[in-house]
Amino acid sequence: MRLDEFDFELPASAIAQRPVEPRDAARLLHVSGGLADHRADHRVRDLPGLLRPGDLMVFNDTKVIPARLRGSRGEASIEVTLHKEEGEGIWAAFARPAKRLKEGDAIGFADDLRAAVTAKRDAGEVVLDFQTTRNGLFAALEAHGRMPLPPYIKREKTGDDEDREDYQTMFAARDRAEAPPTARQHITPGQMERMAEAGIDYQNQKLHVGAGTFLPVKADDTDDHVMHGEWGEVPPGAARRINEARAAGGRIVGVGTTVVRLLESAADGHGRIHPFDGETDLFITPGYEFKAVDLMLTNFHLPKSTLFMLVSAFAGTARMKAAYAHAVASGYRFYSYGDCCLLEPQS
Repeated sequence: MRLDEFDFELPASAIAQRPVEPRDAARLLHVSGGLADHRADHRVRDLPGLLRPGDLMVFNDTKVIPARLRGSRGEASIEVTLHKEEGEGIWAAFARPAKRLKEGDAIGFADDLRAAVTAKRDAGEVVLDFQTTRNGLFAALEAHGRMPLPPYIKREKTGDDEDREDYQTMFAARDRAEAPPTARQHITPGQMERMAEAGIDYQNQKLHVGAGTFLPVKADDTDDHVMHGEWGEVPPGAARRINEARAAGGRIVGVGTTVVRLLESAADGHGRIHPFDGETDLFITPGYEFKAVDLMLTNFHLPKSTLFMLVSAFAGTARMKAAYAHAVASGYRFYSYGDCCLLEPQS
Protein backbone atom coordinates (compact mmCIF):
# COMPACT_ATOMS: atom_id res chain seq x y z
CA MET A 1 0.00 0.00 0.00
CA ARG A 2 1.14 3.54 -0.65
CA LEU A 3 2.35 5.52 2.33
CA ASP A 4 0.22 8.55 1.47
CA GLU A 5 -2.93 6.46 2.08
CA PHE A 6 -2.16 6.86 5.80
CA ASP A 7 -1.68 10.61 5.75
CA PHE A 8 -4.02 13.08 7.43
CA GLU A 9 -3.96 16.65 8.71
CA LEU A 10 -2.61 16.98 12.25
CA PRO A 11 -1.76 20.40 13.65
CA ALA A 12 1.33 20.51 15.86
CA SER A 13 -0.83 21.99 18.62
CA ALA A 14 -2.69 18.65 18.86
CA ILE A 15 0.42 16.77 20.09
CA ALA A 16 0.31 16.61 23.88
CA GLN A 17 3.38 17.91 25.70
CA ARG A 18 2.31 16.76 29.19
CA PRO A 19 -0.13 14.12 30.48
CA VAL A 20 -3.44 15.13 32.01
CA GLU A 21 -3.94 14.73 35.75
CA PRO A 22 -5.53 12.62 37.02
CA ARG A 23 -4.63 10.12 34.33
CA ASP A 24 -8.13 8.66 34.03
CA ALA A 25 -9.49 12.12 33.18
CA ALA A 26 -8.03 11.72 29.70
CA ARG A 27 -10.59 11.68 26.91
CA LEU A 28 -11.62 8.44 25.23
CA LEU A 29 -13.17 8.15 21.79
CA HIS A 30 -15.20 4.95 21.36
CA VAL A 31 -15.25 3.78 17.74
CA SER A 32 -17.78 0.97 17.66
CA GLY A 33 -18.03 -1.91 15.23
CA GLY A 34 -20.32 -2.61 12.33
CA LEU A 35 -20.68 -0.85 9.03
CA ALA A 36 -22.06 2.35 10.58
CA ASP A 37 -19.57 5.07 11.36
CA HIS A 38 -20.45 5.41 15.05
CA ARG A 39 -18.33 7.39 17.51
CA ALA A 40 -18.96 8.45 21.10
CA ASP A 41 -16.95 10.79 23.32
CA HIS A 42 -16.08 9.60 26.84
CA ARG A 43 -13.43 9.84 29.54
CA VAL A 44 -11.09 6.98 30.42
CA ARG A 45 -12.88 6.67 33.77
CA ASP A 46 -15.95 5.55 31.77
CA LEU A 47 -14.12 2.49 30.46
CA PRO A 48 -15.66 -0.09 32.88
CA GLY A 49 -19.09 0.74 31.45
CA LEU A 50 -17.87 0.25 27.88
CA LEU A 51 -16.61 -3.28 28.54
CA ARG A 52 -18.44 -6.43 29.65
CA PRO A 53 -18.09 -8.78 32.62
CA GLY A 54 -15.69 -11.52 31.62
CA ASP A 55 -13.60 -9.30 29.33
CA LEU A 56 -9.84 -9.53 29.88
CA MET A 57 -7.61 -6.50 29.51
CA VAL A 58 -4.05 -7.37 28.51
CA PHE A 59 -1.35 -4.90 29.55
CA ASN A 60 2.33 -4.52 28.77
CA ASP A 61 4.26 -4.20 32.04
CA THR A 62 7.66 -3.24 30.64
CA LYS A 63 9.55 -0.40 32.30
CA VAL A 64 11.20 2.43 30.39
CA ILE A 65 14.89 3.09 30.99
CA PRO A 66 16.55 6.53 30.60
CA ALA A 67 18.13 5.37 27.37
CA ARG A 68 19.14 8.69 25.79
CA LEU A 69 22.70 9.88 26.35
CA ARG A 70 24.61 12.98 25.28
CA GLY A 71 28.36 12.67 24.85
CA SER A 72 31.26 13.56 22.63
CA ARG A 73 33.86 12.05 20.32
CA GLY A 74 36.69 14.50 20.52
CA GLU A 75 35.18 17.91 19.73
CA ALA A 76 32.08 16.46 18.10
CA SER A 77 28.86 16.27 20.14
CA ILE A 78 27.00 12.96 19.85
CA GLU A 79 23.56 11.90 21.06
CA VAL A 80 22.61 8.23 21.22
CA THR A 81 19.39 6.43 22.06
CA LEU A 82 19.86 2.83 23.12
CA HIS A 83 17.19 0.58 21.66
CA LYS A 84 18.26 -3.06 21.76
CA GLU A 85 20.44 -4.99 24.18
CA GLU A 86 22.72 -7.36 22.26
CA GLY A 87 24.96 -8.65 25.04
CA GLU A 88 26.45 -7.80 28.42
CA GLY A 89 27.02 -4.05 28.19
CA ILE A 90 26.50 -4.10 24.41
CA TRP A 91 23.63 -2.16 22.84
CA ALA A 92 22.42 -1.20 19.41
CA ALA A 93 21.64 2.51 19.38
CA PHE A 94 20.52 5.27 17.07
CA ALA A 95 23.17 8.00 16.91
CA ARG A 96 22.94 11.63 15.87
CA PRO A 97 24.86 12.58 13.84
CA ALA A 98 25.90 9.03 12.94
CA LYS A 99 28.08 10.28 10.09
CA ARG A 100 30.59 11.58 12.64
CA LEU A 101 31.18 8.06 13.96
CA LYS A 102 33.22 5.15 12.65
CA GLU A 103 34.12 1.74 13.99
CA GLY A 104 36.69 1.98 16.75
CA ASP A 105 35.63 5.45 17.92
CA ALA A 106 35.26 6.06 21.65
CA ILE A 107 32.39 8.19 22.94
CA GLY A 108 32.58 9.77 26.37
CA PHE A 109 29.29 10.38 28.18
CA ALA A 110 30.60 10.98 31.72
CA ASP A 111 33.72 10.29 33.75
CA ASP A 112 32.35 6.85 34.60
CA LEU A 113 30.56 6.10 31.31
CA ARG A 114 32.23 5.54 27.96
CA ALA A 115 31.51 3.31 24.98
CA ALA A 116 33.33 2.04 21.92
CA VAL A 117 31.66 1.93 18.50
CA THR A 118 31.99 -1.67 17.35
CA ALA A 119 29.79 -1.50 14.23
CA LYS A 120 27.84 0.89 12.03
CA ARG A 121 24.55 -0.09 10.40
CA ASP A 122 21.93 1.50 8.19
CA ALA A 123 19.62 4.36 9.23
CA GLY A 124 22.00 5.88 11.77
CA GLU A 125 22.27 2.74 13.88
CA VAL A 126 25.51 1.86 15.68
CA VAL A 127 26.58 -0.86 18.11
CA LEU A 128 28.12 0.36 21.36
CA ASP A 129 30.22 -1.62 23.83
CA PHE A 130 30.11 0.03 27.26
CA GLN A 131 32.53 -2.58 28.67
CA THR A 132 30.57 -2.95 31.87
CA THR A 133 28.00 -5.27 33.37
CA ARG A 134 24.29 -4.92 32.72
CA ASN A 135 23.69 -3.72 36.27
CA GLY A 136 26.60 -1.31 36.03
CA LEU A 137 25.27 0.17 32.81
CA PHE A 138 21.74 0.56 34.19
CA ALA A 139 23.13 2.36 37.23
CA ALA A 140 25.05 4.70 34.94
CA LEU A 141 21.95 5.33 32.84
CA GLU A 142 20.00 6.28 35.95
CA ALA A 143 22.72 8.79 36.78
CA HIS A 144 23.39 10.24 33.31
CA GLY A 145 20.60 9.20 30.94
CA ARG A 146 17.40 10.94 29.94
CA MET A 147 14.03 9.50 29.06
CA PRO A 148 13.86 8.77 25.31
CA LEU A 149 10.98 11.08 24.48
CA PRO A 150 9.93 11.15 20.83
CA PRO A 151 10.91 14.28 18.90
CA TYR A 152 7.31 15.52 18.93
CA ILE A 153 7.56 16.21 22.67
CA LYS A 154 9.66 19.33 23.08
CA ARG A 155 12.13 19.57 25.96
CA GLU A 156 15.37 21.35 26.78
CA LYS A 157 18.47 19.36 25.85
CA THR A 158 19.16 18.79 29.54
CA GLY A 159 15.91 16.88 29.86
CA ASP A 160 13.08 17.14 32.35
CA ASP A 161 12.90 15.30 35.67
CA GLU A 162 9.09 15.15 35.55
CA ASP A 163 9.30 12.80 32.57
CA ARG A 164 11.05 10.19 34.73
CA GLU A 165 7.70 9.71 36.45
CA ASP A 166 5.30 10.72 33.68
CA TYR A 167 6.78 8.39 31.04
CA GLN A 168 6.06 5.28 33.14
CA THR A 169 2.86 3.52 34.10
CA MET A 170 1.50 1.86 37.23
CA PHE A 171 2.34 -1.56 35.75
CA ALA A 172 6.05 -0.85 35.07
CA ALA A 173 7.84 -3.87 36.49
CA ARG A 174 11.24 -4.49 34.93
CA ASP A 175 13.89 -2.38 33.19
CA ARG A 176 14.28 -2.88 29.50
CA ALA A 177 12.13 -0.79 27.17
CA GLU A 178 13.17 2.39 25.41
CA ALA A 179 9.60 3.67 25.01
CA PRO A 180 6.44 3.12 27.04
CA PRO A 181 3.26 1.31 26.04
CA THR A 182 1.46 4.63 26.24
CA ALA A 183 -2.18 3.44 26.22
CA ARG A 184 -1.80 1.97 29.69
CA GLN A 185 -0.58 5.31 31.09
CA HIS A 186 -4.24 6.25 31.54
CA ILE A 187 -4.96 3.39 33.93
CA THR A 188 -4.90 4.21 37.65
CA PRO A 189 -5.26 2.00 40.77
CA GLY A 190 -8.77 3.39 41.28
CA GLN A 191 -9.60 2.51 37.68
CA MET A 192 -8.44 -1.06 38.26
CA GLU A 193 -10.69 -1.32 41.33
CA ARG A 194 -13.69 -0.21 39.27
CA MET A 195 -12.77 -2.75 36.59
CA ALA A 196 -12.70 -5.54 39.15
CA GLU A 197 -16.09 -4.47 40.52
CA ALA A 198 -17.46 -4.65 36.98
CA GLY A 199 -16.17 -8.20 36.50
CA ILE A 200 -13.35 -7.18 34.16
CA ASP A 201 -10.00 -8.85 34.78
CA TYR A 202 -6.49 -8.16 33.51
CA GLN A 203 -3.31 -9.95 32.53
CA ASN A 204 0.23 -8.60 32.13
CA GLN A 205 2.70 -9.53 29.43
CA LYS A 206 5.86 -7.89 28.17
CA LEU A 207 7.06 -6.38 24.89
CA HIS A 208 10.12 -4.18 25.17
CA VAL A 209 9.29 -1.20 22.99
CA GLY A 210 12.35 -0.06 21.06
CA ALA A 211 13.27 3.39 19.83
CA GLY A 212 12.59 2.04 16.34
CA THR A 213 8.93 2.64 17.17
CA PHE A 214 9.58 6.33 16.49
CA LEU A 215 11.39 5.87 13.18
CA PRO A 216 9.45 7.39 10.27
CA VAL A 217 8.44 5.23 7.34
CA LYS A 218 10.62 6.47 4.48
CA ALA A 219 9.52 4.01 1.79
CA ASP A 220 6.75 5.14 -0.57
CA ASP A 221 5.22 1.66 -0.39
CA THR A 222 4.59 -0.16 2.88
CA ASP A 223 5.90 -3.39 1.32
CA ASP A 224 9.36 -1.81 1.30
CA HIS A 225 9.41 -0.82 4.99
CA VAL A 226 11.44 -2.98 7.39
CA MET A 227 10.24 -3.14 11.01
CA HIS A 228 12.82 -3.22 13.78
CA GLY A 229 12.53 -6.34 15.92
CA GLU A 230 11.39 -6.01 19.53
CA TRP A 231 11.71 -8.62 22.24
CA GLY A 232 8.55 -9.90 23.86
CA GLU A 233 7.39 -12.55 26.29
CA VAL A 234 4.08 -14.30 26.88
CA PRO A 235 4.67 -16.76 29.76
CA PRO A 236 2.78 -20.08 29.78
CA GLY A 237 0.49 -18.93 32.61
CA ALA A 238 -0.45 -15.75 30.76
CA ALA A 239 -1.16 -17.67 27.55
CA ARG A 240 -3.37 -20.13 29.42
CA ARG A 241 -5.32 -17.37 31.17
CA ILE A 242 -5.96 -15.47 27.94
CA ASN A 243 -7.16 -18.62 26.20
CA GLU A 244 -9.45 -19.50 29.13
CA ALA A 245 -11.01 -16.03 29.17
CA ARG A 246 -11.78 -16.20 25.47
CA ALA A 247 -13.12 -19.75 25.70
CA ALA A 248 -15.50 -18.56 28.44
CA GLY A 249 -16.92 -15.88 26.14
CA GLY A 250 -14.83 -12.94 27.30
CA ARG A 251 -13.28 -10.52 24.87
CA ILE A 252 -9.52 -9.88 24.78
CA VAL A 253 -8.80 -6.16 25.04
CA GLY A 254 -5.30 -5.31 23.83
CA VAL A 255 -4.17 -2.22 25.73
CA GLY A 256 -1.79 -0.61 23.27
CA THR A 257 -0.34 -1.53 19.92
CA THR A 258 2.57 -3.32 21.62
CA VAL A 259 0.19 -5.80 23.24
CA VAL A 260 -1.62 -6.33 19.96
CA ARG A 261 1.60 -7.05 18.07
CA LEU A 262 2.82 -9.48 20.69
CA LEU A 263 -0.47 -11.38 21.03
CA GLU A 264 -0.77 -11.65 17.27
CA SER A 265 2.80 -12.93 17.13
CA ALA A 266 1.99 -15.55 19.77
CA ALA A 267 -1.31 -16.69 18.23
CA ASP A 268 -1.84 -19.63 15.91
CA GLY A 269 -4.23 -19.62 12.97
CA HIS A 270 -7.18 -20.38 15.24
CA GLY A 271 -6.47 -17.49 17.62
CA ARG A 272 -5.09 -19.64 20.41
CA ILE A 273 -2.22 -17.98 22.28
CA HIS A 274 0.96 -20.01 22.80
CA PRO A 275 3.87 -19.18 25.12
CA PHE A 276 6.25 -16.81 23.36
CA ASP A 277 9.77 -15.66 24.17
CA GLY A 278 11.71 -13.94 21.43
CA GLU A 279 11.72 -11.15 18.91
CA THR A 280 8.85 -10.02 16.75
CA ASP A 281 9.09 -7.79 13.71
CA LEU A 282 5.44 -8.24 12.78
CA PHE A 283 4.32 -5.34 10.58
CA ILE A 284 0.52 -5.06 10.56
CA THR A 285 -1.14 -3.18 7.71
CA PRO A 286 -4.69 -3.26 6.25
CA GLY A 287 -5.52 -6.70 4.95
CA TYR A 288 -4.04 -8.43 7.99
CA GLU A 289 -6.43 -10.92 9.60
CA PHE A 290 -6.48 -10.44 13.38
CA LYS A 291 -6.63 -13.66 15.37
CA ALA A 292 -6.03 -12.85 19.01
CA VAL A 293 -7.50 -9.44 19.89
CA ASP A 294 -11.18 -8.46 20.01
CA LEU A 295 -10.90 -4.82 21.15
CA MET A 296 -8.06 -2.32 21.27
CA LEU A 297 -7.41 0.57 23.64
CA THR A 298 -4.75 2.82 22.15
CA ASN A 299 -3.59 6.41 21.97
CA PHE A 300 -3.91 8.61 18.89
CA HIS A 301 -1.00 8.14 16.50
CA LEU A 302 0.83 10.24 13.95
CA PRO A 303 0.22 10.41 10.20
CA LYS A 304 2.06 7.86 8.06
CA SER A 305 3.23 5.95 11.16
CA THR A 306 3.31 2.16 11.47
CA LEU A 307 1.02 2.57 14.49
CA PHE A 308 -1.67 4.35 12.48
CA MET A 309 -1.34 1.57 9.89
CA LEU A 310 -1.97 -1.00 12.62
CA VAL A 311 -5.13 0.68 13.94
CA SER A 312 -6.33 1.15 10.35
CA ALA A 313 -5.87 -2.57 9.79
CA PHE A 314 -7.94 -3.27 12.90
CA ALA A 315 -10.80 -0.79 12.51
CA GLY A 316 -10.65 0.22 8.83
CA THR A 317 -8.65 3.02 7.23
CA ALA A 318 -11.66 5.15 6.28
CA ARG A 319 -13.21 4.76 9.75
CA MET A 320 -9.95 5.70 11.45
CA LYS A 321 -9.41 8.73 9.25
CA ALA A 322 -12.95 9.88 10.05
CA ALA A 323 -12.40 9.20 13.76
CA TYR A 324 -9.12 11.11 13.76
CA ALA A 325 -10.71 14.04 11.91
CA HIS A 326 -13.37 14.12 14.63
CA ALA A 327 -10.68 13.94 17.31
CA VAL A 328 -8.72 16.85 15.81
CA ALA A 329 -11.85 18.97 15.43
CA SER A 330 -12.92 18.15 19.01
CA GLY A 331 -9.59 19.00 20.60
CA TYR A 332 -8.35 15.54 21.49
CA ARG A 333 -4.67 15.35 22.41
CA PHE A 334 -2.40 13.08 20.35
CA TYR A 335 0.50 10.72 20.88
CA SER A 336 2.45 9.57 23.94
CA TYR A 337 0.97 11.96 26.51
CA GLY A 338 -2.36 12.32 24.73
CA ASP A 339 -5.87 10.92 24.88
CA CYS A 340 -6.97 7.49 23.70
CA CYS A 341 -9.60 5.56 21.78
CA LEU A 342 -11.40 2.26 22.28
CA LEU A 343 -11.62 0.49 18.93
CA GLU A 344 -13.92 -2.29 17.84
CA PRO A 345 -12.97 -4.17 14.67
CA GLN A 346 -14.62 -3.36 11.38
CA SER A 347 -17.21 -6.02 10.54
